[in-house]
Amino acid sequence: MRTHCTLMLALLTMAALAATSCAPASDPALGSPPTVSVTEVPSVAGARATAMPAPPALSTATLGTLDLQAVKPNELGNIPILEYHVIANAEEDQWTMTPDHFRRDLRALYDAGFRPISMADYLSGRIEIPAGTSPVLLTFDDSSPGQFRYLEEGGRVVVDPDSAVGMLEAFHTENPDWSLKGIFYVLPEAAQPHKLFGQPQYEAQKLRYLVSRGFEIGNHTYWHQRLDEVDDQEVQRQLALAVREIQDAVPGYQVRSLSLPLGMWPANPSLALDGSYQGVTYHNDSVVLVGSEPAPSPFRSDFDPQALQRVQSFDDNLTRWIDYLGSHPDERYVSDGDPNTVSFPSRLQSSLSSRATRNMNVRSY
Repeated sequence: MRTHCTLMLALLTMAALAATSCAPASDPALGSPPTVSVTEVPSVAGARATAMPAPPALSTATLGTLDLQAVKPNELGNIPILEYHVIANAEEDQWTMTPDHFRRDLRALYDAGFRPISMADYLSGRIEIPAGTSPVLLTFDDSSPGQFRYLEEGGRVVVDPDSAVGMLEAFHTENPDWSLKGIFYVLPEAAQPHKLFGQPQYEAQKLRYLVSRGFEIGNHTYWHQRLDEVDDQEVQRQLALAVREIQDAVPGYQVRSLSLPLGMWPANPSLALDGSYQGVTYHNDSVVLVGSEPAPSPFRSDFDPQALQRVQSFDDNLTRWIDYLGSHPDERYVSDGDPNTVSFPSRLQSSLSSRATRNMNVRSY
């Protein structure tokens, strides 16, 4: 349970969160989001930043002789948590992306030296990626069909290669160092087509498949209910019943992360973290928000897992953030390849969290 001060901070941020949305604007089943003004990436000398070359990725076997000045690890930098919604062959907008655009995102991230981690990796600080690379989290809201679709071909059921899961699996096959990681914030009782990816006959099978392949499942409420519009009991009902449905399909699975519908906190923010309804309890270690910038390293003193910012991927927003982080090395997380050691430039020492690193080796240069 967070402290009273953190809960007050959550209340104070509600006004800012109200200006954003995580629901596709064209889908009345998920509500009509307000008009938004997307946060601009800070400009660099009044012009678009030019991406710096990604540091060379090194095998973890080189850690004993890692050249800190050559690799320049910065494990106090920021980590993009990307936010995806509808993936479909349709006109693109803030909430809709074509499959080809998603493939371009994966390629751009890979070529810029980013490698995926899970939410569990991020929260625990066990970030195991090669030295010289940077972590990225992929999140998917609203469980729409384009995120995970099955096709029936010749009596077999196969993953649609144009769905997010299919594209991630294909990219992993082509690039084995791109792990199959990502978290899907699902809606177990939403109006179709958002009810667990829109194929009723495969709902449970899909959830089990995601977990078996290394993906995570998060809570997005029972049917995308705005939590600021209901009482305490309904807040708990929405979150507990979502957990129950997920665990009915995947027995024993622990749902530990929440994406707030429309980014709105309940009147009692603590109920977003812990609660119960009809014997079902829930606990969220992390809460993701809507937009609008990369999140801090888990080793930083300003890291708050219960208010994690995300980067919306639409138009060229991801490219702009890749460029920005490439041009601002103090702000980009770069791994030293050793999950037991936190390495960073000595000038960033003041932002280090002694609590988060108490069981780790710490080195600056």
